[in-house]
Amino acid sequence: MANYVFVAQSLDGFIASKDGSTRWLNIPNPTKTDYGYNNFLDKIDAFVIGRLTFEKALKYKPYPYNKQVFVLSTTLKNIPINLQDSVEIVNGDLKSILRNINSKGYNNIYIDGGKTIQSFLKEDLIDEITINTLPIILGEGIKLFENINRTITLELKSIENYENGIITSIYKKQEVES
Repeated sequence: MANYVFVAQSLDGFIASKDGSTRWLNIPNPTKTDYGYNNFLDKIDAFVIGRLTFEKALKYKPYPYNKQVFVLSTTLKNIPINLQDSVEIVNGDLKSILRNINSKGYNNIYIDGGKTIQSFLKEDLIDEITINTLPIILGEGIKLFENINRTITLELKSIENYENGIITSIYKKQEVES
């Protein structure tokens, strides 16, 4: 069982502009690479995302999630009819939520959404983080690593750079020896 993050950030560490936009992610991609995303998805059983990420995803055509989705929310009450078989609203203690998800046979979880990622990091529930750093400086916006309030030591598993300046870094949670 493992919990994974796959995210893009600006060179100065922002995952979205101040207004929440990610339009800046659309930089030229002459080789049409997916930056390892499809290989990453192959190892994922389900997604845990926040309400804001889910609401944003509902606007995409096509809907971007092709596996079971668990939406963390205390306010969301209804799921669109066409997604009721593949989306479930969950809330409560993150460790309990994960135990429940794992008991349903979902063991490799993609954690998505800025605040959701931060919440899982605070609780030491992220095993691996893939960060695609784009060669753009936003100057301000929504930070990926904000309000974590703890030190997390990671081990660099791999790094790859692409023709268009994007760098993909994969970090694994470093096991603390007792």
